[in-house]
Amino acid sequence: MGKYQDFYRRSIEDRDAFWAEQAQFIHWEKAPEVICDYSNPPFVKWFKGGLTNLCYNAVDRHAAKRPDAPALIYVSTETGEEKTYSYGELQREVERMAAIYRKLGVEKGDRVLIYMPMIPQAAFAMLACVRLGAIHSVVFGGFASASLATRIDDAKPKLVVTAEAGMRNGNVIPYKHLLDEACRISQSPPEKVLIVDRGLDPNFARVEGRDLDYATLREEVGEARVPVEWVDATHPSYILYTSGTTGKPKGVQRDTGGYAVALASSMKYIFCGGEGETMFCTSDIGWVVGHGYIIYGPLLAGMATVMYEGTPLRPDPGIWWRLVEKYRINVMFSAPTAVRVLKKQDPSYMKRDLSSLKHFFLAGEPLDETTHRWIHEALGVPVIDNYWQTESGWPILALCRGVQEDLPIKYGSPGLPVYGYDLHVYREDGTECGPNEKGIVGVVPPLPPGCLSTVWGQDDRFVSTYFSLFREPLVYSTADWGIRDENGYLTILGRVDDVINVAGHRLGTREIEEAIQSNPAIAEVAVVGVRDEVKGQVPVAFAVVKDPSRIATREARRALEEEVKKTVDELLGAIARPHRVYFVQGLPKTRSGKMLRRSLQALAEGRDPGDLPTIEDPAALEMVAEAIRES
Repeated sequence: MGKYQDFYRRSIEDRDAFWAEQAQFIHWEKAPEVICDYSNPPFVKWFKGGLTNLCYNAVDRHAAKRPDAPALIYVSTETGEEKTYSYGELQREVERMAAIYRKLGVEKGDRVLIYMPMIPQAAFAMLACVRLGAIHSVVFGGFASASLATRIDDAKPKLVVTAEAGMRNGNVIPYKHLLDEACRISQSPPEKVLIVDRGLDPNFARVEGRDLDYATLREEVGEARVPVEWVDATHPSYILYTSGTTGKPKGVQRDTGGYAVALASSMKYIFCGGEGETMFCTSDIGWVVGHGYIIYGPLLAGMATVMYEGTPLRPDPGIWWRLVEKYRINVMFSAPTAVRVLKKQDPSYMKRDLSSLKHFFLAGEPLDETTHRWIHEALGVPVIDNYWQTESGWPILALCRGVQEDLPIKYGSPGLPVYGYDLHVYREDGTECGPNEKGIVGVVPPLPPGCLSTVWGQDDRFVSTYFSLFREPLVYSTADWGIRDENGYLTILGRVDDVINVAGHRLGTREIEEAIQSNPAIAEVAVVGVRDEVKGQVPVAFAVVKDPSRIATREARRALEEEVKKTVDELLGAIARPHRVYFVQGLPKTRSGKMLRRSLQALAEGRDPGDLPTIEDPAALEMVAEAIRES
């Protein structure tokens, strides 16, 4: 690992020179005056004084050189549409959207809230914002009205861009009435709402004087040309609200220059994608992965990016692999949950020509060893996990095979600290952990380019949320529990608040899940800590079985439960043994695939799981509740 270690060490010890080199990946209209201004810790300003534009770097410079090269490949298995936009066509569509914005009075610094399904106009809407120096805030399409209203009140957008409806699993999901209700209860409703009418909800209501039709305005602006607005590198590019917040939402604020440099360098060093290649990230633009690796990252690198509306199972579980074959996809990026879903399917669906695929990346939640090994063997290409957060904007842990190609993969680990992150594992007293010792993952600031610059409108919250755990030295806390082995590889064990304290023993839910997953009868599992009067907390598991006959009767369920407990006893010891194992048909997840652990915990403790605007299948919660009742 010598080559990567030298690269990493230089990023920490010779920071300004290192990042000055990475800055050459993007175009600067005016070169930065200061590479890293860290005069006001923990706030950092990267590439201060430099003028650039995110849209120019992602679209215009490639359109000038390769106007006919594919840029955006839109595939909807919900509507049956497929369309490829070249870089030249993408630039024209973005300029038309920008012209509409101008017509509606959007200027540099104004906020535009985007509440959209995965359709090309969502990409145009994002890119048009950064073209003008406006600040976009994407909210996941279909988010509940109350949650949407809090984001509107925090960002105070001049304009909302939406579609009248989205689709999921063949079902139309109306958006417009949710937005109307959010505007009604908001304290700062937008002046205008721009609507992409897909023809999915013909009876949606229009608000006179506020609602405008995208197709009509697109026709009106015609071939209008809209030059880019050169902005300082420190100018905000977007606000993205972290999921699961309560009270006033927490808006992660991202800059422009640092973000562009971080993403451009990550495309080369982490994702190994280059000009003329194709990337397929299966996320959604409502999440940070979609911002970075559906829209900006691949386009900054001059790649074609696949924008996919659909699920991994519709029309059948072979759809993703057919897309890899059809579009000769080189880089793919998905989530462990999606892989676990595909793992349950007939392996014949993967029998496609996947020879174009160089790497398969995963992120979003901990990746268990069993799933990691399975997808690696099934695809026959390197499967590289990576770990990061909405706040970081790009990977914190990964294997940078664009720096050193032979970095070994460790199943179940997202790898090594990424260059720029001065990462350590800390005990709760602030001292540093040794090898194979569990602790809290933290980063000594300044945070590298691409990370959040603050919390929108709440500098004090930025400091109190992320830099209050340890002050000597000052440390950014990821709030994740992790462990580093003797070779420097880290494993993430779960959120600090997902750590179970059983009679004074601290156990990561990830460890117990890994142990249960090793039982051949179990397809998927989630473990939560549940209140216990004697022990403080006890682990409770919710498991999906591969063969439903194993849980066909109460006796069979009890037998398998004891078998699972014995598996945990053998691997982790009796202290980690689940108090109960409930068998369910499916686990409750968000539409992006994240497990709703707090909802499982609430049900196990007999509490109301609350409002869950992003849940994929509300019936999953009822099935969990029923499993608890029947036991």
